[in-house]
Amino acid sequence: MVPVRTCIGSRRRAPRSSLLRVVALSDGRVVADPKAVMPGRGAWLTPTVEAHDQAVKRKAYRRALRLDHEPDTSAVRDYLEALRCPEPQARDQDMTEQAERLMDN
Repeated sequence: MVPVRTCIGSRRRAPRSSLLRVVALSDGRVVADPKAVMPGRGAWLTPTVEAHDQAVKRKAYRRALRLDHEPDTSAVRDYLEALRCPEPQARDQDMTEQAERLMDN
């Protein structure tokens, strides 16, 4: 059976493998835990900027992570924005590798 979790932003249930785990650090920041191995209480988020914005608006990070004050979630937003539009250099390198593989065949 596939583990299912609920997104703190959209409140939709989804397989754990399709969600991003986030964890609160002791300094009050919330960071992405893509491998889901960091210690501490975690929460699950659909890996989109829109779901993050909903979670911030609903103050879901504070509630889900059981924090005393609103956390700094900018690291999570930065991570999600990087997922949405990868760096041009990395994208160009991938295209070059694909072209080389096609030429070898």
